Amino acid sequence: MAATLAFSQACENNKAPILAVLQHAFAKSSKVLEVGSGTGQHAVHFAAALPHLTWQASDQAVYLPDLTERLRLAALPNLPSPLQLDIRENNGPQQVDAVFSANTLHIMPWAVVQTLFSRLPDFCHAKAELCIYGPFNYNGQFTSESNAMFDASLKAQNPLMGIRDIEAVLQLALSAGFALQCDHAMPANNRLLHFSRVS
Repeated sequence: MAATLAFSQACENNKAPILAVLQHAFAKSSKVLEVGSGTGQHAVHFAAALPHLTWQASDQAVYLPDLTERLRLAALPNLPSPLQLDIRENNGPQQVDAVFSANTLHIMPWAVVQTLFSRLPDFCHAKAELCIYGPFNYNGQFTSESNAMFDASLKAQNPLMGIRDIEAVLQLALSAGFALQCDHAMPANNRLLHFSRVS
């Protein structure tokens, strides 16, 4: 049955370097909300490697069947069933002290990215950590030709998609009370942004 579940090769490729950062960023955290868990491969890998955390996966309803099944098969004590979460709606998780999201900001329309950040104070503890993985532009420029091609392919699917400018993301984070702690270089021209809540 597991072989029929949705699978992301990108998740397999990036889970180790992401984990290396999360081991430090979430060292003092106890409950993580993952926004946009997708296939669940990250959730399973990180929950297994970070047993001190409760890893709460979440996604929109359309993605829940495969996500729920992968988490059920993993049978990890710190990996509960995923939450149905659409950040545009008022339903939300219980309070958490860490949030993780990978490869979501360039898929969400910018208005939804804004909503995501504006809602962080609603469900994050006062000293929460935030880690966001994905590609970003710097000074309005793509960091590689492959990122430029990826952005074009996204916009061909939906003009509201696209790689975001890091300066705009940092401003959204600050408005939500989160300050950048570290901008980690990742493989395949991606970044992992680690923020801490400061207000």
